[in-house]
Amino acid sequence: MLEPMQPLFPEGLRRGSTVGIERSTSLALALVAGPSGESSWLAVVGMSSLGLAAAAELGVDLEHLVVVADPPAPSWSTVVATLVDAFDIVLVRPRRRIGAADARRLTARARERGSVLVVLDGGSHGNTAWPDAPDVALSITSSEWHGIGNGHGHLSARRVHVEATGRRAAARTRHVSLWLPAADGGVAAGGELAEVRPLRAERTA
Repeated sequence: MLEPMQPLFPEGLRRGSTVGIERSTSLALALVAGPSGESSWLAVVGMSSLGLAAAAELGVDLEHLVVVADPPAPSWSTVVATLVDAFDIVLVRPRRRIGAADARRLTARARERGSVLVVLDGGSHGNTAWPDAPDVALSITSSEWHGIGNGHGHLSARRVHVEATGRRAAARTRHVSLWLPAADGGVAAGGELAEVRPLRAERTA
């Protein structure tokens, strides 16, 4: 995993597990960037408008990425099951609520095949598209952009606080502060902003 995210997963991202992420594409990409950067194959489903440049900045290896358009409802679970069989990590964003039986089958399939199923909008706080409780659920509890001051400057970095809850070994709640994105566009531990750009307007002669 990317080092700044390791406190959320003390035992690493376990094969066969399911991770739910609430409403944050950047957090989902930061999660999968670590294994992707180590040559694990990643399939992304239901995110055909994914910004590839932004994904690459967060550390996703585009040479090991396959983007799949959102399958039609009757074949959605079949397509995702096929990808779970073939890829190390499958990141899905359901466009509609998935049936409980289909969710359980896909969770069991990932566990059996040793892949990681990451569900965007699959958190633990209800009203999500994924009805089955994930092994680990990630959510951003607060977010603050930096770079604008007194009406001048530009957005340069966003500091977020992330909470991880889950089942069994992940039952204890964990928190981490991240720059997502950091000033260089990547992911960094949420300490002080390493480089503060001038916020006042520059005078011209």
